[in-house]
Amino acid sequence: MVLFLIAAGFSLIFGVMGILNLAHGALYMVGAYVGWSIAIPLGMNFGLAVLAGGIAAGLVGLLIERGFLRYLYKQLDEQVLLTFGFIYILTNLCIWVWGPYFRSPFTAPFLSGSFSIGELSFPKSRIFIILVGLILALFLWWLQAKTRVGAIVRAGMDDKETTMALGINLDLVFTVVFFLGAFIAGFAGVFGAQILGVNPMLGIDTLLFAFVVVIVGGVGSVQGSLLGGIIIGMTDSFGRSYFPEFSMFLMYLAMIAMLAIRPTGLLSR
Repeated sequence: MVLFLIAAGFSLIFGVMGILNLAHGALYMVGAYVGWSIAIPLGMNFGLAVLAGGIAAGLVGLLIERGFLRYLYKQLDEQVLLTFGFIYILTNLCIWVWGPYFRSPFTAPFLSGSFSIGELSFPKSRIFIILVGLILALFLWWLQAKTRVGAIVRAGMDDKETTMALGINLDLVFTVVFFLGAFIAGFAGVFGAQILGVNPMLGIDTLLFAFVVVIVGGVGSVQGSLLGGIIIGMTDSFGRSYFPEFSMFLMYLAMIAMLAIRPTGLLSR
């Protein structure tokens, strides 16, 4: 579910707007740092931490889109160079503000403890993350497939010129979509910090996971991101448990197999 949360915003921005935002992992990192900074000093106020992390990443993403990317639609090479540069900018800003040290995972008090089913024990925090991921997946699917906003977004994906000719302010729609994708990245950062902690390398590490999940699941598909997150998450966990020296290789092997068999992903539009 953490991988789904990471990939959902990335897939949304790339699938809807055609913008390859390599800074998405850095937005996840910004959300994680901001959430950690609020949760720890304020006695684990987790709700406020999640909201602040999402808004912080959303505002940074909005700045990137409005200030730079709006001039680079359909210019993939320029998008890659620009957003890759923002990874370094945001990473160094986080090091400047929070230092280069690893921040340990944290758990809100109401999520501490675990459930027991037979001989198995399941941490409450992980059950909560699973539920949040499923709720977000359902919401994004409903927004994209069942609402007027979703219809406008899908029309803009397929035929931008005709959609704008109908009097729709597609520029505003795309800005809102970019903010939503960046917000989800920061939102995911706070949840991911409960399991992965926070460190300055998150910008690169989470981007690689997002790429693999989107390639396996399919670009622009909420269901694809969810399915890809489950497949890659299970593959990675299986590899870390039984073949730790090959765990990363297994994840990329799944991606290579998908590119060879179905290059568009399992559930692409």
